Amino acid sequence: MTQVKICGLSRPCDIDYVNEAVPDYIGFILRFPQSRRNVTPETAAALKARLSPDIKAVGVFVDQPIKTVIEAVEMIGLDVIQLHGHEDGDYIAALRMRTALPIWKAFKIRAAADLAVAAVCPADEVLLDNGYGTGAAFDWTLAASFDRPFLLAGGLTPENAADAIAALRPKLVDISSGVETDGYKDFKKIQAAVRAARQS
Repeated sequence: MTQVKICGLSRPCDIDYVNEAVPDYIGFILRFPQSRRNVTPETAAALKARLSPDIKAVGVFVDQPIKTVIEAVEMIGLDVIQLHGHEDGDYIAALRMRTALPIWKAFKIRAAADLAVAAVCPADEVLLDNGYGTGAAFDWTLAASFDRPFLLAGGLTPENAADAIAALRPKLVDISSGVETDGYKDFKKIQAAVRAARQS
């Protein structure tokens, strides 16, 4: 069964929403002020303390020094590290020297060449995405023949998540703006997204 992650949580009520809907993972966008969903490690730690132990917490980092990532991991109590910048194989190897947590690496997919890079990435999981919080999907046909298990993000909503799962069979769907209304997490949309993934 495809798992589901609700990303970009920033408020106590967001945590209450997911505690009721129970996705497999949630995500905190850390130290990335370009995102309106950005939170500090201190805020994320307080939110994580409110999170159900049945849900794993992912920290999303963009081109951060490894020391900064590890400090956030320890402060928040993260379960997964997601890299969303230009981190390469050397970076991932160095990070693995400091932590045993699973490492996910996101790739912006525009052409088959992007998939070729993702295919050989040494991260534990690769996330195929349209970009950085754009709310739009990439051309899913590009991933139809991708021969590595992957996570899927970009333009996913409660309405199209089931179609994406049926077409591509990703290990996980990662949804953020698709479960928002006016820029804020919407409880009913989160419920619907989790339900769609569970029923697929």
